[in-house]
Amino acid sequence: MKNIDIGEYKIVSDLKLANQNTSENLDSTEKELKKKLEKLREDLGDFQNKLYAHGKYAVLICFQGMDTSGKDSLIREVFKDCNVRGVVVHSFKVPTELELDHDYIWRHYIALPPKGKFGVFNRTHYENVLVTKVHPEYILNENIPNINSVADIDELFWEKRYEQINNFERHITENGTLIFKFFLNISKEEQRQRLLRRLRLQEKNWKFSPGDLKERNLWDNYQQCYEEAINKTSKPNAPWFVIPADNKRASRLIVATILLESLKKYKDIEEPELDDKIKVNIEFYKSQLEKEK
Repeated sequence: MKNIDIGEYKIVSDLKLANQNTSENLDSTEKELKKKLEKLREDLGDFQNKLYAHGKYAVLICFQGMDTSGKDSLIREVFKDCNVRGVVVHSFKVPTELELDHDYIWRHYIALPPKGKFGVFNRTHYENVLVTKVHPEYILNENIPNINSVADIDELFWEKRYEQINNFERHITENGTLIFKFFLNISKEEQRQRLLRRLRLQEKNWKFSPGDLKERNLWDNYQQCYEEAINKTSKPNAPWFVIPADNKRASRLIVATILLESLKKYKDIEEPELDDKIKVNIEFYKSQLEKEK
């Protein structure tokens, strides 16, 4: 199996999405990829237990990608062996009336994971510089002062949003949240095949919406917006990773590897020591329980 080099996927300089690979099999069979992931996700589950016991860090894991890029199944498979109490998944849809009564980051801020837990965002605060940039008329629903028409939404508006997002992420990382941001990079042809599969298989029909085709027609617009957003917001404290996503099993393994290897670098995350008064009495506590037989 090909070695997974985290640096190959981490964005540290200007990105050109058109030059990024969308397909990777890691020189492995489907069976080999599945078996390797099974071991990695057990280790990830063990780390999450340690994170919970340590209680000083939270982990925010963000997933973005075009429709059909595999976000749902990746989340299911990568975190399958984590304690269900230790992973909280949020899927962000069209903002509700309540959410629109607040600033655009509010609904994401209140969903942040507490210390000791993984928080997984399936679509994220980046929708506010992606979907809304492709469809700027959506911004008008936010009732922002001095934004009265699409004509008021200029390049300075988007630059401020990138700055606000960077400030938001800097604030939470400085207070103990580790951030990982993944863009699942699928090819347009692979998306076509996956949409056809939804139409051909009756049990998958429910996943299809005619709106999927309307958004697909805007593919180039979305790619440009993703490229700009990633370049503007991939920072040392909150890096972006661009993951080839045409092969679902390989993309899951790459994400799991990046998470586990990156988290293991935090050597201070350990289970706390028992209080000395408890440690010296462990044998006594054991004998009490053993006498109950």
